[in-house]
Amino acid sequence: MSNYVIQADQQLLDALRAHYEGALSDRLPAGALFAVKRPDVVITAYRSGKVLFQGKAAEQEAAKWISGASASNETADHQPSALAAHQLGSLSAIGSDEVGTGDYFGPIVVAAAYVDRPHIAKIAALGVKDSKQLNDEAIKRIAPAIMETVPHAVTVLDNAEYNRWQRSGMPQTKMKALLHNRTLAKLVDAIAPIEPEAIIIDQFLERGSYFHCLADETRIVSERVHCLPKAESVHVAVAAASIIARYVFLEEMEQLSRAVGLLLPKGAGAIVDEAAARIIRARGEEALAACAKLHFANTKKALAIAKRRK
Repeated sequence: MSNYVIQADQQLLDALRAHYEGALSDRLPAGALFAVKRPDVVITAYRSGKVLFQGKAAEQEAAKWISGASASNETADHQPSALAAHQLGSLSAIGSDEVGTGDYFGPIVVAAAYVDRPHIAKIAALGVKDSKQLNDEAIKRIAPAIMETVPHAVTVLDNAEYNRWQRSGMPQTKMKALLHNRTLAKLVDAIAPIEPEAIIIDQFLERGSYFHCLADETRIVSERVHCLPKAESVHVAVAAASIIARYVFLEEMEQLSRAVGLLLPKGAGAIVDEAAARIIRARGEEALAACAKLHFANTKKALAIAKRRK
């Protein structure tokens, strides 16, 4: 469970009490002014001005209230001072996001983009939003303009390597953590000596778990890193990164399709099972290793389809 502590003045304490009035608890620990109990977070405000956030949503709730005040994470997360979402959105920041994790065919692609303060409005004006809200045609139209405008870095985990990592016992969440960290390192080096005011990762793990996955890495990008849900709505850099990642994923899918002689569908539905069965019949089961994530249930389904149609 994550614990975050902020130091609040009387004005902020009053604002907190008013905001959470409907969830105030009658049971107060020693020294507490008030306490808030919700399913995802417990907040305790003390007479000293210390406010403790505990629970699954501790990071997100604390981030709503901090503006230059001192903040600390009392777990091993080492969370930097929390910033309200609207403040993060105005900073010169790196954003990172990934695509391909739920697709049977194709790689995992992680992209990071650096958008400084002067370019935030310009990038937003291009129609940048979460790539999941854009069709492929829009992605192909917008991505080149973004890539010409902002520094960015991309890492592609192809299917052969993905399958090797997966067979070694590595969970997909750790794969994503490694890929994000390596992509961020590339971009941090590329923009040096400029240092981003924030690094925002579209959250797939809480911050502490993310860094736990990186324990064996020789280089870990950790300064000013925030792991936030729906981060594409927090900073345009994350949305830009999601579009770049999707654009590269689409290019990779086109190359794989040419290699296997079949237009590979996205996702992991029934149409994917049929396509995989066609590859098995034409090229053998071993051909899937170069274009598919073999541990997905689609492999077993495709083998059954191919066997029935022999």
